[in-house]
Amino acid sequence: MERFDVVIIGGGPAGMAAALGARESGASVAILERDDRLGGILNQCIHNGFGLHYFGEELTGPEYAKRFRDQVTKDGGIKVFLEAMVLSLTEDRLVRAISPTAGLLEIEAGSVVLAMGCRERSAGAIALAGTRPAGIYTAGMAQRLSNIDGYLVGKEVVILGSGDIGLIMARRMTSEGAKVKLVAEIMPFSSGLKRNIVQCLNDYDIPLRYSTTVTRVAGEGRLVGVYVAPVDDKMVPDLSREEYIPCDTLLLSVGLIPENDLLNGSKVEMSRVTSGAVVDEYRQTSVPGVFSAGNVLHVHDLVDNVSEEAFVAGRSAAGFARGELSGGDTVNVLPSQGVRYALPQRIHKGEGKIKIYFRVDKVYQGRTVVVKCGEEVIRKKKTLVMAPGEMQNIEIDASLVTGDVSIYTEE
Repeated sequence: MERFDVVIIGGGPAGMAAALGARESGASVAILERDDRLGGILNQCIHNGFGLHYFGEELTGPEYAKRFRDQVTKDGGIKVFLEAMVLSLTEDRLVRAISPTAGLLEIEAGSVVLAMGCRERSAGAIALAGTRPAGIYTAGMAQRLSNIDGYLVGKEVVILGSGDIGLIMARRMTSEGAKVKLVAEIMPFSSGLKRNIVQCLNDYDIPLRYSTTVTRVAGEGRLVGVYVAPVDDKMVPDLSREEYIPCDTLLLSVGLIPENDLLNGSKVEMSRVTSGAVVDEYRQTSVPGVFSAGNVLHVHDLVDNVSEEAFVAGRSAAGFARGELSGGDTVNVLPSQGVRYALPQRIHKGEGKIKIYFRVDKVYQGRTVVVKCGEEVIRKKKTLVMAPGEMQNIEIDASLVTGDVSIYTEE
């Protein structure tokens, strides 16, 4: 049995940033990571574009991960358990894990930070019709096979979904000599960053069709083609306009699911919109002493925001372990009128600034974001363009919060 002030589950960008936040606050810290090295998904993201906000320079994923890994491991102040699969987390914060080197681990935690990241939706999750031939991959799996294992997964490719990883793999497959015939997006807008649409599709003349989906696949031993069709405003395909596209590979970029299976049966309140925990501005869940950050909390578009959020969670977890985390009354943050969700979902009354992150439900131009407490407007922010694929934020003064806060857009 070991004991640490803060135990962090997950050693990706969120877990490492949380560990540094907790360690900077003077806590004893342990990271439990199921892979054989720290870094998480960043280790396979060899493209650049990371770190522009956090480090002020453009880095690749492995370079960004190494910056944090070096800080985590430099003085031995943070204990790292690799190849450690967490089996359970009890209400009194007893963490059980298993590792081929350490065996069965039981760790008492003063506080816990959940930083397990997320997983991709598969063909089964979207009920993809047709046979099950070789050649159908999630975009992340194709990225791993290409960037880490050195395999070209196909030569003629269709990509379903315009999430960032799907857009990036369109460019990656093209640079490796494959022909990307189409990126199909079921929504009337992309869920990826605008810069990725420009750099990964437009610059390579890769077509992107909105309001279009793959209706079925064809092939026995190997994929030989897919059928695509436009969808109506209820997402129902028009099969009379179905089109066959020959290809040997289909990549799925159809959404991410926060890895919160560890919380099944727990008392942690979950959000139906984000599929993550409901948290306050400290990133503390409804269970005292359990914090959440990164993609396990809500799916981010920038890893820089993951690091910033997780650093707050780690610092807050250290404060809880020492009995110093301030409590008090909380109020709800209620999204409406164009705002799909806002996070944190609860905030405390008091002093200081609180940054509220939010996503809109469709593309808006020239809208104003409004934050109200009761009937009083406490903050307004004019925007040029807002899209679902890009996280927005607005900062409010906590001293103006007297009751539930609403956040919405207006013309």
